Amino acid sequence: MDGLTQYLLWSAFFTALTIVFLRRRSTRELTLPPGPRPLPLLGNLLELGQNPHRSLARLARTHGPVMSLKLGSIHTVVISSPSSAKQVLKIKEHSISGRQVPHAIQASGHHEVSVVWLSRNQSWRYLHTLMKTHLLNTQSLNATQLLRRQKVQELVAYIKGKNEEAVHIARAAFCTVLNLISTTFLSIDIVDFKSESAQELKDLMQGIMEEAGKPNLSDFFSFLAPIDLQGRSRRFTAYFNKLYEFFDQMIENRLAATTGEGTRTNPDILDVLLQLSREDNSKLTRRTIKSLLLDSFVAGSETSSTTLEWAMVELLRRPELMKRAREEIITVVGFEREIEESDISKLPFLQAILKETFRLHPPVPLLLPHKAEESTEINGYMVPKNTQVLVNVWAIGRDEQIWEKPDCFMPERFMEGRTIDFRGQHFELIPFGSGRRICPGLPLGVRMVQLMLASLIQSFEWSLPNGMKPKDLNLNEQFGLTLTLASPLKALATPLRKML
Repeated sequence: MDGLTQYLLWSAFFTALTIVFLRRRSTRELTLPPGPRPLPLLGNLLELGQNPHRSLARLARTHGPVMSLKLGSIHTVVISSPSSAKQVLKIKEHSISGRQVPHAIQASGHHEVSVVWLSRNQSWRYLHTLMKTHLLNTQSLNATQLLRRQKVQELVAYIKGKNEEAVHIARAAFCTVLNLISTTFLSIDIVDFKSESAQELKDLMQGIMEEAGKPNLSDFFSFLAPIDLQGRSRRFTAYFNKLYEFFDQMIENRLAATTGEGTRTNPDILDVLLQLSREDNSKLTRRTIKSLLLDSFVAGSETSSTTLEWAMVELLRRPELMKRAREEIITVVGFEREIEESDISKLPFLQAILKETFRLHPPVPLLLPHKAEESTEINGYMVPKNTQVLVNVWAIGRDEQIWEKPDCFMPERFMEGRTIDFRGQHFELIPFGSGRRICPGLPLGVRMVQLMLASLIQSFEWSLPNGMKPKDLNLNEQFGLTLTLASPLKALATPLRKML
């Protein structure tokens, strides 16, 4: 070996050694994010309280927008600013794309086949692509516009029939959205506005969201998981089993009805899923189909009805905003013609109301928990592998450095030349997340909420029952995976067309 070759080989060796050394040194110099001092064993669990989103926002004001906590045995990093959220959800999403799955969901086995809870593996990519290409693409959504309009017409008709009786806003919205989803997926309405079954289903689905979002000792101390001290896993599994039984029956009925008949004239989403499952080498099993149905029904109905309720309670607190929204609708649409989805783009104040609702009351205040699949750096701090990462979108929406008077409901802030949207590109407002793990049901949910809200404002004069004043409204929150009103909103609706 000549001298030049030896020189080049040794140079390459020492260069590689230097790079490894510098990388290790750099990694060692990166520190964990700051945070409150943990207690032995418990860590910072006692600081979460009944409303973890608020407690974490308060702690972030002291310790910064990238903050470390020890929740029992779980190392957690909490993100509370747009720039750090962008790092987690977009720039470093490949490193933090896993899911920290609550033990209650693990006990049901749902996480093994759920597009919501799977980490970004091959199964997740398949399901994510399937939803985008077959279920929630623009063509499919446009094709079901008339169906959404029909369901909103049924909502308006139901409210007109209340005859001065107060309307339970969240329940009425829940029935509307649930029937839209069930008709789109299964070609049937599964609830009636007046039936007790509607409330039973709402309680069942809200129970799932609450159990998934509440602190569970089994999540923080793995040795307690087999004991299930709080009974969360048992209740969660019971909820899931009830829904799985329902979907099993729907699938059995469909298979029996289509035996030997081939493709139906007007196939719904269940037909599409069953057809895909019959293809060679299909990864779509019956269990996966039930999981897709469950995710769509639970997440879609709860988040949409919750958002509508928050929007209505804020408008009832400030009647002048309700009046301004109605005047905009009258100018663009009038009273006699029903609102269509194509009208929404011409109603900027209505869109501003929805944006402001998402800012103040994001349906999932901490997003779903992410998990670092490899050690990475966020804003100069080390996030070790297997760390749970929470994005506090509630705190971002209340940050006084971003928003003027952040605790006030001011839709006009989005009318003053601000082009901020909520579809994952502007990290000041990310109620549905961002990046590849953004909520796949966002396009359908937003269309439905916009149409419902516009129709309720156009069709009715709203007031509070029992002599209540706007200042009497209770905005206390019920924390779960979704953030709901602790005291459900009830309001009186007077049909406007009778007044003309």
